[in-house]
Amino acid sequence: MQNESEKLSIREKIGYGFGDTASNLFFQTFILFLPIFYTDVFGISAAAVGTVFLVSRIWDAVNDPMMGVIADRTNTRWGKFRPYLLWFAIPFGVTGVMMFTTPDISPTGKLIYAYVTYILMMMLYTAINVPYSALMGVISPNSLERTIVSSFRFVCAFVGGIIVSTSLLTLVKKFGAGNEALGWQLAMSVLSALAVILFLITFATTKERVQPPKGQKTPVKRDLIDLFTNTPWLLLGFMTIFQLTYICIRAGSIAYYFKYFVQDQQVMLFGKTYNFSSDGMISVFITAGYVVTLIGAIMTKWFSRAFGKSRSYYGFLAIAAISTALFYFLGPKDVILMFVLQFFTAFAMGPVSVIQWAMYADAADYSEWKRGRRATALVMSASLFALKLGVAFGGTILAWVLATYNYQPNQPQTAEALKGIRLVMSVYPAIFAIMGVVVMLFYPLTNKRMVEIEAELTERRKQVEPDTSIE
Repeated sequence: MQNESEKLSIREKIGYGFGDTASNLFFQTFILFLPIFYTDVFGISAAAVGTVFLVSRIWDAVNDPMMGVIADRTNTRWGKFRPYLLWFAIPFGVTGVMMFTTPDISPTGKLIYAYVTYILMMMLYTAINVPYSALMGVISPNSLERTIVSSFRFVCAFVGGIIVSTSLLTLVKKFGAGNEALGWQLAMSVLSALAVILFLITFATTKERVQPPKGQKTPVKRDLIDLFTNTPWLLLGFMTIFQLTYICIRAGSIAYYFKYFVQDQQVMLFGKTYNFSSDGMISVFITAGYVVTLIGAIMTKWFSRAFGKSRSYYGFLAIAAISTALFYFLGPKDVILMFVLQFFTAFAMGPVSVIQWAMYADAADYSEWKRGRRATALVMSASLFALKLGVAFGGTILAWVLATYNYQPNQPQTAEALKGIRLVMSVYPAIFAIMGVVVMLFYPLTNKRMVEIEAELTERRKQVEPDTSIE
């Protein structure tokens, strides 16, 4: 019999985290490089890219609650949520390669191809990641243990980001040998194969331990009423939209910022002059950010205990907003200052990302405590709905701002276009981060409150079957 108070093994925590490594091999590629891939390699305009992102991602966001409803009603010998990692891993990988394949067809045909492959990829991403996110809500009944699991998850997510930042552009050049389109296709084939393997490891190493209350009925209308009367979830939803809008504008602008504004530079370090290419600086800048973010993520448990989840969240998000906005005042030669500000921003985003998902699991507990019903996948899928709205708005704002300032790919930019690139690297994302801070000031679930809720739920669960663990 599984003791529900038992701590999870390191093996299971790492195994769960591998799922987010797999996801981030693509998610970070989408955020960091998909805009510039579409404009500079695939060959569609910035304005068209913005529209692709808006239409595709809003449709994708709508799919998330639908997937949550389906996952909550799934019952197999492997549980409710784990089977989706097994069923959809290979289709996910194959479609990821198709998305970064550049067909030799007309501009209109390319645009249609971009819509079809991107929408299909996002639907498969939903089919895996809604159940995967819900799995964290049922992997343990203990709120603090879930926070630790969330830390492992985001450490592994950042490892996925580091793999992308350190290897992707290098693989593109190596495999392409001057043919960027071929390079992207083959490089993404490598990452896709790795993602499939990692998803299957997550399936094999995890368990589901928290089940809905015995005899719970599951009318969809009732689930939706519970969701939209869940005040913590509503606040988290708005916060997630603002946070991801911030992340996607800033992250997507990095490649443009270094390629066109900073360009190749000579940098003085420790008395010596070094020549840095813009591509090299992009990789080092992003990778250094991931490493520092990883440090912040590892320290999340300490910050959460010392200051509480919500205070830690909005405090670090405020730091990230300020350090991001300061980029507007930098010139092309201020490379060292760029990295200093990147360190502040990246460290702050470590606890922010970890705490965000731990609070969603708390919101699922709150819903069960308040209503006597549990719909973990719906809560998590609705969180992904908010996340993808933020991704949609962030990618769209980035592309449309570039189009507004008359960005033209693969040529020297005008002063107007360079101003637009600087703004999407600094002021515009910072505005959305501050909006997320304001929302979180009203979040009601303190650490003390969650201890009380957890204790009461534990007593309720003792009245049903003692062994609800699913191997």
